[in-house]
Amino acid sequence: MTNIAFLGTGLLGSAFVEAAARRGDHVTVWNRTAGKARALEPFGVRVASSPADAVRDVARVHLVLKDDAVVEEVIDALRPGLAPETILVDHTTTQPALTAERATRLNAEGVRYLHCPVFIGPSAAREGQGTILAAGPRALFDAVAGDLQRMAAKLEYCGERPDLAAVYKLCGNAFIIGMSALVADVLTVAGAADVPAAEALRITEFFNPAAIISGRGQAMTSGSFAPSFELTMARKDVRLMLETAGGRPLAVLPGVAARMDALIAEGHGADDLAVVGRDAVR
Repeated sequence: MTNIAFLGTGLLGSAFVEAAARRGDHVTVWNRTAGKARALEPFGVRVASSPADAVRDVARVHLVLKDDAVVEEVIDALRPGLAPETILVDHTTTQPALTAERATRLNAEGVRYLHCPVFIGPSAAREGQGTILAAGPRALFDAVAGDLQRMAAKLEYCGERPDLAAVYKLCGNAFIIGMSALVADVLTVAGAADVPAAEALRITEFFNPAAIISGRGQAMTSGSFAPSFELTMARKDVRLMLETAGGRPLAVLPGVAARMDALIAEGHGADDLAVVGRDAVR
């Protein structure tokens, strides 16, 4: 049994707390909205009156907060109660440059800070599933690795570069957000053509979307744009999608069309569709 604290008990933070309590850890929680913290009392946790109160006499502090500004505010508030040996594990999705500055500054000041963003939803957190990334001093990672492995199915150490986990988290969320928006556009085009949404999703049975990520992703990173699907032909297909959708709202395709038009105007119409990533890897 370990004394730990969770600061931030929103959807994800509260799920982490429930799992930790079930594992037998002694958990103290704090949240700016006190009612969200008190809702966890049936799991046997202690609700602290302040961040400093929450972190007293704990081995590990987990931050599950909104953004960089809130992380800075909460760390400032907890430091009066923080023991020198306590490790601060920050799961917040944050801006890489600010993360690097914060990690460097805090560790120089004697605060044992490790950035550990996650690819975990609340239901997965309750079951110890998903992935935790970690970046920062190897000694800190080694000290908490066993505990982090109990929280997720996979733990990935990204190295000592303090912002690298933050970069990977943003890239991963770009996949999640971008693909979700694209699925919405697919369903919009299908619906405009009187195809039910559930039937439209069957298109993934006809080809593997993951192959697009690996295949054209490799073409982009290598700068190889020999055509297998010419940009001009792809742009024609996007025109057909936009025409089929009519005036219905679209999240992604109009922006794709604009990018294609710019590249075609620059003379890349005969290149492969992967050329849309040309400037991303320069």
